[in-house]
Amino acid sequence: METGPLSMTERTTNILTSKEGSDTFSKLSIQVSLNGLSFCVLDTLNHTILAAEQVTFTPALTLHALLKELKSLLHRNDIVEQHFSEVTVIHKNKLFSLVPQPLFDENELPHYLKFNARLMVNDHIAYEEIPHQDIINVYVPYTNVNNYIFDCFGEFEYKHSGTILITALLQQNRTTLAPVCYVQIATGVMEMGVLSDKKLLFYNQFEYNTPEDFLFYLLFSLEQAQVDLTKVQLHLSGKVAVGDFLYKGCCRYIKNVSVGLPNTASYHWKDTDKKCIDFMFLNTL
Repeated sequence: METGPLSMTERTTNILTSKEGSDTFSKLSIQVSLNGLSFCVLDTLNHTILAAEQVTFTPALTLHALLKELKSLLHRNDIVEQHFSEVTVIHKNKLFSLVPQPLFDENELPHYLKFNARLMVNDHIAYEEIPHQDIINVYVPYTNVNNYIFDCFGEFEYKHSGTILITALLQQNRTTLAPVCYVQIATGVMEMGVLSDKKLLFYNQFEYNTPEDFLFYLLFSLEQAQVDLTKVQLHLSGKVAVGDFLYKGCCRYIKNVSVGLPNTASYHWKDTDKKCIDFMFLNTL
């Protein structure tokens, strides 16, 4: 679907200016969505993040324009000239459906998505299991992106952002019984997961235009999950800061609100702006 000309591009970058990532012990992670692109290069021996860049698009791009921007991003940073021990692509989109394991049938993949997404004839449908939750994430990866990455780097792994977020949150809260809500915030997009008693209660992605939209999706989702606003721990990360409109709005309704990345592995940041890295990347490195 065409969305018109690109009106705004936000870019946060730390460009790889040498061949530091060219050995066989570096890992490349790329996140793609119609609202933005980002990449991260990790030196797996020294546990050091070597480079990262994040680009945001408003309005959202078409798939054709997304691929064009991805090519520009990788060539601008000399990424296609590097050699990596691992390459991972994260597809962040709303073309997904969480299916209970007992109801899952590999032969019925399109039926799980037909009410949530507009499918094309040539769409490839993939699925991934959420560990220890008896949940299957059925989704549509961007085939043109996968084909391009394969041409550049050969075999690689791809996942849906929901699988990564849910798995990471469950692992980090495996001993937590109280309700916890995590919201990863990008420009115009919020990705939300709610857990309680070591189980997933809710996961979804929403597009929002105003702080009021954001609060509506957040509060309505917590209501549907039957979460007590006085007891839930709300963790915000991404494009949010203490004192901004989103933070203040959340504090009006929810007692316990914090801002920052959840606990992650310890990485060294080689001249890299931490704003380039989001929670999703840290859980694929």
